[in-house]
Amino acid sequence: MGDSKELVERSNRLGSDPRYTNYAGGNTSAKVSVTDPATGEDVQVLYVKGSGGDLGTLTHAGLAGLYVEKVKALKKVYRGLDHEDEMVALFDYCLFGRGGAAPSIDTAMHGLVDYAHVDHLHPDSIIALATSVDGPALTKECFGEEIAWVDWRRPGFQLGLDMEEIAKKFPNAKGCILGGHGLTTWAESSAECEERSKWAIHKAEEFIAKKSKAEPFGKVIKERIALQESARREKASKLAPTLRGIASRDARMVGHFSDAQVVLDFIASEAAPKLAALGTSCPDHFLRTKVSPMFIDLPADASIEEVISRANELHEEYRKNYTAYYQRYADKSSPAMRGADPAVILIPGVGMFTFGKDKQTARVAGEFYINAINVMRGAEGISTYAPIPESEKFRIEYWELEEAKLRRAPKGKPLQGRVALVTGSASGIGLATARRLQAEGACVVIADRDLEGATKVAAEFGGPDKAVAVFVDVTDEAQVAACVDAAALAFGGVDIVVNNAGLSISKSLVETSVKDWDLQHDVMARGSFLVSRESAKVMIAQKTQTIGGDIIYISSKNSVFAGPNNVAYGSTKADQAHQVRLLAAELGAFGIRVNGINPDGVVQGSGIFASGWGAQRAAVYGVEEAKLGEYYAQRTILKKEVLPEHIGAAAFALLSGDLPLTTGLHIPVDGGVAAAFLR
Repeated sequence: MGDSKELVERSNRLGSDPRYTNYAGGNTSAKVSVTDPATGEDVQVLYVKGSGGDLGTLTHAGLAGLYVEKVKALKKVYRGLDHEDEMVALFDYCLFGRGGAAPSIDTAMHGLVDYAHVDHLHPDSIIALATSVDGPALTKECFGEEIAWVDWRRPGFQLGLDMEEIAKKFPNAKGCILGGHGLTTWAESSAECEERSKWAIHKAEEFIAKKSKAEPFGKVIKERIALQESARREKASKLAPTLRGIASRDARMVGHFSDAQVVLDFIASEAAPKLAALGTSCPDHFLRTKVSPMFIDLPADASIEEVISRANELHEEYRKNYTAYYQRYADKSSPAMRGADPAVILIPGVGMFTFGKDKQTARVAGEFYINAINVMRGAEGISTYAPIPESEKFRIEYWELEEAKLRRAPKGKPLQGRVALVTGSASGIGLATARRLQAEGACVVIADRDLEGATKVAAEFGGPDKAVAVFVDVTDEAQVAACVDAAALAFGGVDIVVNNAGLSISKSLVETSVKDWDLQHDVMARGSFLVSRESAKVMIAQKTQTIGGDIIYISSKNSVFAGPNNVAYGSTKADQAHQVRLLAAELGAFGIRVNGINPDGVVQGSGIFASGWGAQRAAVYGVEEAKLGEYYAQRTILKKEVLPEHIGAAAFALLSGDLPLTTGLHIPVDGGVAAAFLR
């Protein structure tokens, strides 16, 4: 009968193709003959994708293993629909072996269907049939007797019993369509089961393509046609912080933007407002997109100010409507309302903004809504889109089993949901700081003049769900604004700014040229000012009073310590240090904290020291350049060398949440330099 290796390989093939299922959607199984170590006897074990896993990346560790005989024996103790939730807990008494994933709610479907291999998938083409008002008739027309139909039923043990009965009643059927939900296929071999899944999906695609009317969404509304790419992306970057603030009233969210053609076409269509209001149908869809999106009912050429004003009005309506939806169906046993803010916002002419606890969740919500658009197009093309009833959506969204899944999710890292922009972060202190913030859960914008280096860092951090690289010369006002816009477009806004970009020139007063002086001040004093100003605009727009904001200056011991041959560098560091105090006093009203870090002697990994500053300072102090770090350490109280990682740790200390009332502070990270003690 094969083994779990076959199942994992089949799952990965199906899960990696978006035509077959969406991210973390669907599940697969195999019943395998295994020797039970406890008895030495051969037993049948059901291996099934565990709760919350993703087929495309599934490994053996993501499978739940259960005795088939025990799963089937649960029929003896099943007490009916009013007792569905207790059945999932009973799966724990059916587990085979140690470890493995938690069994999902769909386990009964896989265990009770009397075939060795079962696939349950969420393909757009099948869900289009499943959500058509005449879905049973269309299924019959498309598949004849080869694919059966089962009316919508919430996933659970009873659905497993229904599927078992259908598989027996229609022995020639290759599977069935679940109304409002998706596709299940079965076979005696893994290869045949996979082939049946693909066959059914492709056949549904062909059926819809052949039968569909030319304009499923009706005529194009001229006033909602998409702007040109550059114009819509510029507009999106300006709107993103406000929309992120809207989506984050109840909990901080990260944003994702999509202007995929399928999205733009849908928004511009006559039917879009009506269909958007109907919401999605497949449980995997609306669990990530909420019951329905927020549709901004303005023309594409509406000004940014008009869109923001209307978005705020519609947000209040959305919250009121969502709260009413919750109150209509909630009872004493229902979990508390998780939040009334939209997860999807559609804007004519611009595109779609989606939100989640982190970038991946936000991006996946967008992918799911595109799936929903495809489903609606298919259903409207051949029939009329008819998602499952609102009451059923509530039963899924606020199901205790879904709540249990959320409770099982690992606790988020301290900076989860926060977006950090770190200048000069392709190397040195900036890189170490960005690395620490990303490790603690933040999305990071690697902003640097060295775009190649920044791109490598972003890739090292995990790619666009974790970090993006942006070229910026912080002395250029337009480039700084564009950098902050890029951060807003990538992640929805900015929560943390680390002003780290810098350089240093060590010369005596009489040798310091005006060019030297201007360069030092342009990069660090002017650059920090520009980055702070543009980022503060974003923080204020995203209503930072609710979600918080931080600006950190990487200043220097030299901001308070007077040393020789250092007039340009020392004075610009003093400028940065006072910017901290000035901005802390001004921006506190918006919930923005401003603090500084004063390092000294950070030689290892430093771009500044590698560019000549190290040789210059070594000459000043009469030591070998290779021993400059040791020299700096020996002149400190603690006699320990300061490393870039120590600066990153200090930044995290300010951001971790343990110092929520600290602003206007400078933290020395210098090993202890008495002459630089703050007074």
